[in-house]
Amino acid sequence: MAASERHVDDSTTLTSPAVPTTAGASLTVTGLDAGYGDAISVLDAVDLEVPAGKVVALLGANGAGKTTLLRAISGLLRLHRGRITAGTVHLDGADITGSQPAAIVRAGLAQVMEGRRIFAELSVEENLRTGAITRRDTKGISATFDEILELFPPLVERRGDTAGYLSGGEQQMVAIGRALMAKPRLLVLDEPSLGLAPLIVEQIGRIISDINARGTSVLLVEQNAMMALGIADYAYVVETGRIVRSGPAAELREDTEIQEFYLGISSDGRTSFREVASYPPAKAWRL
Repeated sequence: MAASERHVDDSTTLTSPAVPTTAGASLTVTGLDAGYGDAISVLDAVDLEVPAGKVVALLGANGAGKTTLLRAISGLLRLHRGRITAGTVHLDGADITGSQPAAIVRAGLAQVMEGRRIFAELSVEENLRTGAITRRDTKGISATFDEILELFPPLVERRGDTAGYLSGGEQQMVAIGRALMAKPRLLVLDEPSLGLAPLIVEQIGRIISDINARGTSVLLVEQNAMMALGIADYAYVVETGRIVRSGPAAELREDTEIQEFYLGISSDGRTSFREVASYPPAKAWRL
C-alpha cells in the first residue's frame, strides 16, 4: 500500500477558528458541451451558476459527468485529452473558457481534487506552500500560511511530517489548505468527504461553511447528498451529462425523489439505493 493511501478513516478533530476574509467570485457556465477525443461526448448543454459568496452543490452518481465539468471549469480538460466543443465559462464576467489552469488560478479559482492528490513524499509545509506557486507577494504568502495553520491546528505539529503518512482527515486538511494558499475567491471541492469517517465528514462540512462565511464562493461536488445539501444555498443534479434538476438546497433536501434516490430514504421505509426498483426518467426531473 502506498503511503498516501494509508489511514483513510480517522477521528482527527477539525476546528475552524480563523479563515482569511476574501471577496467571493461568481461563476457562470452556459451551454457547455465537452467530451474526449472525436467521439465521446460527456456534457450536453450544461448551464450552472455559482453566485458570489454562495455555496452551490453539484450532485450526481459516478459517471454522471461531474468530473468532466470540473475539468472544463478549471482548465484541466485538455490534460486528459478532452475538449470543450460548445459553450462558455465565465469567472466574475471574464471569459476563462479553455484558459490554462495556472491562469485560472491567478484569476481566483482553486480546486481541491477528488482523492486529495497531495504530494505524498513532501512535508506538510512543502505541500501547503506549493499552493502559492502563482503568487509573488512574499509577505502575503507568509501571512496566508499562518492563517492556514490557524484554520487547521493539527497541522501545526505535523508541518514537518511527510504528508503521505498523515491520516485521511489530516490529508484533506492539507489539500484544502493548499488550495486556500492561492487566496481563491472561488473554491471548487471535488468529493471532499470521500473515504472519511462520518465524524470527520461533519467537521469538513462545518469548515466549508466557515470558509464560505468569510466570503469565498464554493462549488461543492459530492455524492454525500446529505452533507452537501445541508451546507449549500443552491444545488444542481447532473445525470448523463445533463442538468436534470436544480433549486434551493433546502427544497431539494425535502424533495421525496431526492430523498429516495440520493439520500436513501423512501416513503415506504426503504433506506438503500439497491432497494429502489427503478430510476425516474431524466425528463421527469428536468425543469
